[in-house]
This record gives sequence, C-alpha cells and structure tokens, in this order.
Amino acid sequence: MIKKWITTSMKWLIGMLLGMTFGLQAYAHGGLSMAEDMCKLTVGPYFMHFTGYQPESSQEQEFCEDIPNTGRTIVALDYIDEALRPLTTEVRIIVDTGAPEGEEGDLEQITVMHIPAQVYANGSITFEHFFPEEGDFVGLVTVNDNGTEYVSRFPFAVGTGGKFKPNMFLWPLLIIIIGGSYFFYSLRKDKKEKEEKKAES
Repeated sequence: MIKKWITTSMKWLIGMLLGMTFGLQAYAHGGLSMAEDMCKLTVGPYFMHFTGYQPESSQEQEFCEDIPNTGRTIVALDYIDEALRPLTTEVRIIVDTGAPEGEEGDLEQITVMHIPAQVYANGSITFEHFFPEEGDFVGLVTVNDNGTEYVSRFPFAVGTGGKFKPNMFLWPLLIIIIGGSYFFYSLRKDKKEKEEKKAES
C-alpha cells in the first residue's frame, strides 16, 4: 500500500513539474526571461542582462518585463557575452498593434523611442523614456553580427502595478490541469495494464 502511494505521488510530482516547465516557458515575454535570479534578454546566440526601474514611482525596485507605472523609466542592458562589444546594437520601442511579427508595416509610424545602431565598447546600454499613459508595447533589440541581424522581440505592458492580471492565475491553473491530467492518465493506464494481465492469466 505504501509502495503504491509513493509511486502515485511520484507520478503526480512528475506531472506537476512537466506542467510548470511548460508554463514557465510559455510565460516568458519573448526574448525576456528570468534565469538564475537574473532578467536575461536573448538576442540570437547572445545574452544581455536587462534591468529596469522607475526612480520617481518605485525608487530602486527593479522590474523585468512589464513596467508597473507610467512616467519616467530607465532601462539598462549589460552585455553578458563579451563578443557583443565590437558589434552594433539598435534599440526600438513600438506600440503593440496586435499585428503578427514582421507585419506591423512602417515601424516609424508606431515607434515611441529609437536609438540607432551603434557600438557599445563598454558593454552597457542605458536609456530612459517617459511613458505618458498606460498601454501595450513591444521592445526590439537588434544586433548586427558581420551582416547577420539578430532581433530580440519582447512585448510588455505599462501601468500594471497593483492591477489584477489574469495571467497570474491562468498559468498556475494550466499547470494544475496539465499535472492532474498526467496523473489520472497514469492511473488509468496502470489499471488497464493490470486488467489485461489478469485477463491473460
């Protein structure tokens, strides 16, 4: 009985871990993700450390992905890979129109901030922008590696501080559903195998 309970519990745990892995991967905002307590921006084969904060509204509290309040926002991108230093990097923020990636049309028409491509030999990019109102945006960081362009695209929302966010509950719910489905599937499979063995004997 104890052995059966342990086996069942292990299956449930495996199911939950699989669900959590799927949920965390899906919840990552495009090229931005949390890894080892660090907000990382993936640009092709390269990585940058993303740090954002709002001095007037949240003081020294850092954020990754969504921006909690409107107003003055400072963002720092620090190169993790030394190979990025001699390459050019371009930063652009556009309004999220809901159009599929690459089908936004003329980017200049929906651009709210743009830093032309240039070399950052010191390995750090710092910029600030004032967001006057809440909304959905998309950050674009482009690295040119000897003619090959790598673009990191990450959607984010401005003005999310203290508000109800469905995603906060959606992903945990999906994790439970996926884990539970795996658990009950395993139970039914074991039961079916036992019945087949019993029928054969």
